[in-house]
Amino acid sequence: MHACVPTAQVKGNDVKIESWLRLAVIAGLILIVEVLCRSGTIPVDVMVAPSQMFVHMCEILASGKFGQDIRVSLLNILAASVIAILLGFLMGLAIHSWPPLRSAVEPLLASYYAVPTFIFYPVFIVMFGVGSLPIIVIGVLLAIATMITSTLSGLDRIPNAMRKSAKVFRLPRWRTALFIELPAALPYLFTGVKLSVAYAFIGVIASEFILSGTGIGYAIAFTYNNFESRDMYALMLFVLLLVTLINMVLNLVDRRFQARRRR
Repeated sequence: MHACVPTAQVKGNDVKIESWLRLAVIAGLILIVEVLCRSGTIPVDVMVAPSQMFVHMCEILASGKFGQDIRVSLLNILAASVIAILLGFLMGLAIHSWPPLRSAVEPLLASYYAVPTFIFYPVFIVMFGVGSLPIIVIGVLLAIATMITSTLSGLDRIPNAMRKSAKVFRLPRWRTALFIELPAALPYLFTGVKLSVAYAFIGVIASEFILSGTGIGYAIAFTYNNFESRDMYALMLFVLLLVTLINMVLNLVDRRFQARRRR
């Protein structure tokens, strides 16, 4: 007689297998690049070996050589993310509460990312000057649409039974929204938060290549133009590791929300 394996345990095992396979694929790709660089198949003036990138990244972080650039970029990313999340959530609430407005806006949201936001950077420079402000604006513009969409999706998926229960208990509207609707929509909202942070990161780093005299994007462009390939690859690796770390933390929180939603 075979024992029944709980579904949750099976899913947990599948997630672990997927994680190990993902790590194996990444490690395999890094090893291939390392071997190609060390063997001279990839010339040293084209690419630095991953191990050398990591060592040099640790050196420049310890020396503080690009400390100011890193601080500026992180502050810009944080500002763009927070503004996009809060503003996107409020706009999503407003659009959801007025069906005619939603009917007018939803087709625009569907095609929003077909518009190349960076074509507006000359206008932003004229309006906001050269500095962090136009970069934050571009980051917000890239990130806000996904937060609006996630807010609408989350509000649409709140079970009607919850709202009916609130009416039965005669809860005020603000208590219904705060203690019933918001927790029910939270898993969907956090998906928007996760994507907003990713888009804000992309928008800020990319904008710094063309709009700024400081920041990680500017530092990468500067080292490239001055043939400082070791610094350039070290900064690129730092960005990749930072994005991976942020994504891992957000995915961990997201999985907890999704698990609670499935209960």
